[in-house]
Parts: sequence; C-alpha cells; structure tokens
Amino acid sequence: MSTLRSRRSPLPVIAAALLLPLAACSSGGDEASGDGGRLRVVMAFPPAQAMSPYGDDAVTLSRLAVVEGLTTLDENGAPQPALATSWKRDNATTWTFTLRDAVFQDGAKVDADAVVRSLTAAGKASPLPRVLSDTRLTATARGAGTVRIVTEDPDPLLPQRLANPSLTVLSAGAYKGGKVNPAGHATGPFTLTDVKGAVAATLERNADYWGDEAKAPGVDVTFVADGTARANALRTNAVDVAEYVPIAQASLLGDGFVHEFPSARTNGLSLNTEHGVFADPAMRAAAREAVDSKALVDGVYEGRADTSQGLLGPGVPWAAEERTAPTDRAKAAGRGEVARTKQIVLATYTNRPELPEVATIVQQQLTERGFTVKQVVRDYAQLEADALAGKYDAFIQARNTLLDTADPVSYLASDFTCDGSFNISQLCDPRVDAAIAKAASLAGTEERHRAEMTAEAAVLGADALVPLVHERFVQGYDGDRVEGVALDPMERTLITADTHVG
Repeated sequence: MSTLRSRRSPLPVIAAALLLPLAACSSGGDEASGDGGRLRVVMAFPPAQAMSPYGDDAVTLSRLAVVEGLTTLDENGAPQPALATSWKRDNATTWTFTLRDAVFQDGAKVDADAVVRSLTAAGKASPLPRVLSDTRLTATARGAGTVRIVTEDPDPLLPQRLANPSLTVLSAGAYKGGKVNPAGHATGPFTLTDVKGAVAATLERNADYWGDEAKAPGVDVTFVADGTARANALRTNAVDVAEYVPIAQASLLGDGFVHEFPSARTNGLSLNTEHGVFADPAMRAAAREAVDSKALVDGVYEGRADTSQGLLGPGVPWAAEERTAPTDRAKAAGRGEVARTKQIVLATYTNRPELPEVATIVQQQLTERGFTVKQVVRDYAQLEADALAGKYDAFIQARNTLLDTADPVSYLASDFTCDGSFNISQLCDPRVDAAIAKAASLAGTEERHRAEMTAEAAVLGADALVPLVHERFVQGYDGDRVEGVALDPMERTLITADTHVG
C-alpha cells in the first residue's frame, strides 16, 4: 500500500470508538448541536499532565476559552487587557498592573493575592513553564486591586509574557494536595467541569464571566490523536469543529470545511548535540545536508507548507528581511564516515498526522547519506519526557516559534540555551546563550528582531536543529453553520465566547 493511500484510509475502528462518547453526550434534547446548541469539538492532543497549566495542557485550556492571564494578545501579538485593565513600567525591572473587577468560576474574587499566588506557583513549578525559561519574576500585592511585578533582569516583553497560558490566574481552590486543578477555578467564558482522562472533557458556559457571555451553552470535547478520525468526524457531522485537519484530508473535505491560514510553526529535526552520533558537529552537518525540504513540502504536505528558510518562517513576516547567514558551521562528514557510525534513533509523534510521514522521508534521506536509522513513533505524551531527557538521537517536532510570548526570544531561550526548559537538542553553547541574552535585553522592537536573527544564525550554525518545513494551519468546520472559530497563527485561541452553531 502506498504512503499516500494509507493517509486516506477510512476511519479506524478504534478511533471511531473514541468518538462515541462525544456523539452520545451531544445527541438529543434542547442542548444538542444546532441553533444555539452545545458545541462539539474534537482536539488533537489528549491531556498529557492532567490539565496542569504548567505544560502543553495550558494551551489546550486556552484554546477552549477556559483560562485567562493578566493580559492577552491581539492578532499582531501586541498585549491587550485581560484580567489587568492597565499597566505601567516603573523602571527597568518593575511593573505595576491594575486589576479589573472579576470573579473566578467558583465565585471567589479576582484580587492581587490570587495573582501573586498563581504567578508564584508557576515560578516554583517543576519542570518550569517554558515561558519562564529566560526570566524570573516576583509578584507582590499592592492593595486588593494592584500587583507589582519585579523581574530579575530587564524584561521589555513582560506584558506579552503574562499572556502565556502557563501564567494563567486561578483561585485558591485550584491549589490543593500539591497539585493544580483549573477545573472550576479559572476565569474564562467556559468552565471546565469534567475531564475523562485523555478521552473527553466537558465545558459549561460561565454565567459570571466579566466579558461578553458565551454564545454556546457549553462545549463537549473529545481528544483524538488520529487525524483521519478527526476529519471523518467532521465529514459525518459527529463534531462541529475539528482541530488540525490533516493535509491529506483537506481536499476531500472541500473548501467549505477547510480553513487554511499562515502559521508561525516550524517543523524541525532536533539533533542531540550532547550524546551519541550527533555529538559530533560533522555528523550534524551531514544530517543537515541530507535533508531535502522541497521533497517534504511536495510529498507530504501537497504544497500546503513552505520550504525551510530558517527557524522562523513566513508566519513571522519580518524575519526574512533581517535574516543573516549561519556562521561557523562544521564541515559535513562524508558518506563513508557516516556509514561507519552506529544506528541512530529518530523519534516523532502521531498527534500531528504529517509527522510520521515526514519521519519516513527523512529516514530515507538520512539512509541515502549513509546513516542507519531506527524510527520510534508514538503519541506525544509517551515521548516528551524521553525527548527532553535526550534519549533520542534525533527528534522531529512541530514548534510554534511565537507561542510563548508572541516574540521568538522566548522560543530561542527555552529551546536552545543551556538552561532552556525545552532544549530537546541538548545544546549548550556560550555563543548561542550570549546572542539570545542580548536579544532578550533589548526594548526596541526592530533592534530586538535584528538580534534575534543573529541568534538564529548561531543556532543554525551549530546544526542543533535542521528546519524541515514551515506549516500552514488547517482547521475544520462548516463555514456556513459554525461561526466565531478563531484562526490564530499563535495557536492561543480556537473556541471563544463568540463561537457557536448558527
């Protein structure tokens, strides 16, 4: 069976079974999907940390409009008021935030003590949230409605940073038994009321929301890693919104159900710079030379992606103008030298359906260069800990470069510095650290962007990551029936208070 045909296979029986709970809880009665009815949503990534706000589950909570922080971001990545109505920078390291009048979903009042508690807990979390990889902050209450935040070093991006879902503000009820539970303790337009492991979740309208009331009475969420299953659920009207429709399914669904838009996501091949074959810079250079980005765009993404340009792609429009060539790259090892190395382990995950296919083509490209390659492909939740611990030689991931602060400096710090909390490549290079630190210290946007591209050149020069393609996002919903779905290049939002079945 060809690779292309396997991508278009019918809905697997096991995936169909996973969708049954969603169909059951959304059928019949006044609350069924329809005019003014409950939304039915299928998400790609099952909860990996029991909905903890300190990992990737925080993004899921944000995309479902459950959690909020002091600020939010507009479509250009600029900070806007959320639980804080205003803020000012008192000096290089000190900021003051004024809170709005709001209550948590459990009825407790949003006040300065709650903000201090939440930000302090995030700073003590293990592992540390990625957004705090390059900074430390201390929050103190200045009366009930004012919070002062002091950063360890000057941080001109603090208002953007505080919009990160991992810095969500929760009530005291969320912090019990040594764990953090956002269910019923957040402030968003929807309240998380039930989580069935990694299978499903239930949201209800938050009647006490400080903003516009949600138009849908609730949301029934199913988590299905299989992309074909998600697309088929949309096609058969089992769901109203399908997150991350596979490229192979886009043409089958048709333009009315497919909503494609540019992203800040780069799919890359992280190479383990500390252990194994790729601890040798010459071997990393050989791997980089082996990769053919255009073959991936044409063969896997059917033209719905862009060939690799660097760490930052077309979804970061200013990057191309400021880009500088990588420096100090090692000379690549020859095929004969590569062929004498031991087997390498190449890992990726199934939650994004294109990645296993990307891994297969990359494996072929590396094999042609002389590498012996073993693949490991599993659900992301089963791979993350080992990837962060450096147990794979190479790891293919899809990374949103603006996810943490809407500015790539946080991505650079978390993924490529010695102390970075998401450093899958295990890179520890003083030149890279210095370049990223310089960029983080600059308040001027244009000046910071230029410094960030210097840092990009240093990372690429070390061959810590080989950019593969720059994704375009495809979300699935019936544009004639479902309204208010957010198409967000930064991936912070999907379901909003405005999302409803018309």
